[in-house]
Amino acid sequence: MSQAQRILVKARRQVFSELIGNNPSIFQGEGYDFIELREYMPGDDIRRIDWNVTAKMRTPYIKIFKEERELSVVMGMMLNGSVHFGQHRFKQDVMAEIAAITGYAVQYNNDALGYMLFADRLYDEGRPTKNRHAVSELTRRVDAFDVLGKRADYKRMGDTLYQRIRRRSLLVIVGDFFEIPQWRLLAKKHEVVCIIVRDRLEESPPPFGFASLRDPETSQLLEGDFSTKAVRKYEAKVRAHDHALFERLRKDGIRFTKIYTDDHVGVKLRRLFQGA
Repeated sequence: MSQAQRILVKARRQVFSELIGNNPSIFQGEGYDFIELREYMPGDDIRRIDWNVTAKMRTPYIKIFKEERELSVVMGMMLNGSVHFGQHRFKQDVMAEIAAITGYAVQYNNDALGYMLFADRLYDEGRPTKNRHAVSELTRRVDAFDVLGKRADYKRMGDTLYQRIRRRSLLVIVGDFFEIPQWRLLAKKHEVVCIIVRDRLEESPPPFGFASLRDPETSQLLEGDFSTKAVRKYEAKVRAHDHALFERLRKDGIRFTKIYTDDHVGVKLRRLFQGA
């Protein structure tokens, strides 16, 4: 069994038996019409509670919606050289698992799944479809993508998504985000969710003295003394970068989460999409 097949089997098991259970509404996008109010029942989505009515009636009431049209979900994967890194498994492997779990959840909801694979430009894409093979195609393409020697260009990614996706969609964008994107216009046109994939070692490396490292984006050899002082300075830069990144995403109205290579991917995705 190939790695992509193992990822697909694991993801399918999580989505159809563990992740969603009796709650198929993992994605809450546009396209729902309000119908009525009714009293809250155990198991209802608490995000649909109408707090004004609840306060007046002194008992919880929720809003009931009717689906107006199917949700179109497009996954944007940033597959540059830096995702070829990981202490226990590569970030690229985690991205393939995210694609598989999210894809199966989309199919479970009977929504359309599309994808775009980026680095310095758009390399591959699949139009939104309900075809049952779409998830396996996306997962295999992410797993097999040659990331070495490719730089990330988040501006081009945002511009391409804005120009090519005309119908309002849910955009799930996955990458390690060592650049800070400016996606306010994109987030006004679509619902945007960002998944930041990192390895703990790249955020907090141990001091290991003088070493030679090869940049997976440029193939250049980098030499330096990774002393305790140098490592602490590096960690501070990463924290400052992430603080600025999170602030930018919040200001642009973009939901996000960070998933490490040793995290339980399914649990983190459930918390992100269902607000658990």
